Amino acid sequence: MEDGINEYGLAVGLTFIYPTIIKAGFNAGMLVRYLFEKCKTTDEAISLLKSVPIASQQTLTIVDRIGNIVVVECNCEEIEIIRPTKDGNFVTTANEFNSIRMKKFNNYEVDNWKAEERYSVSYNTLIKYKNNYSFGLIKNILSGNFGFMCQYDRKTDADTVWSVIYDIKNNDIFRVEGNPKRKTFKKDTRLKFKV
Repeated sequence: MEDGINEYGLAVGLTFIYPTIIKAGFNAGMLVRYLFEKCKTTDEAISLLKSVPIASQQTLTIVDRIGNIVVVECNCEEIEIIRPTKDGNFVTTANEFNSIRMKKFNNYEVDNWKAEERYSVSYNTLIKYKNNYSFGLIKNILSGNFGFMCQYDRKTDADTVWSVIYDIKNNDIFRVEGNPKRKTFKKDTRLKFKV
């Protein structure tokens, strides 16, 4: 419902953003499911998102088999596509809009799970390791080894439920059930990719 990969190697990761406006349309989870059912590439996913009514407010990180990666910030009024820049071949996001155009839709009255701090940690780490990305680096980012990512105070009943890394080039999926700071990523072999 919140992330996944289809048999064509299209991966989508969702981060919820508390809505400031809502209209009739697809909610976040249904958007993800619809993308998997209808799209094979990032460009197809962007076109589909621009053509359907969207009810909820979210970011969608999308990458396809050829490495075309974007973050789509969207709600019922606007869609912003964020692509890698000259700073590095990556995109990153957390539970708030980061583009200047979409920031006006952030709701700062609710808990966003330290989204700004998590975004900063991931962005700055990826800049530091510019184009030298690896499974180990991503695992260490998600585990909080470069700064706050998911080290919530468990007394508040807040914690990371799962994390996943999609290795698109090798058709590999690595999942951890629970907080990656305390649990181990394991290869998930249930999906058969079309080549």
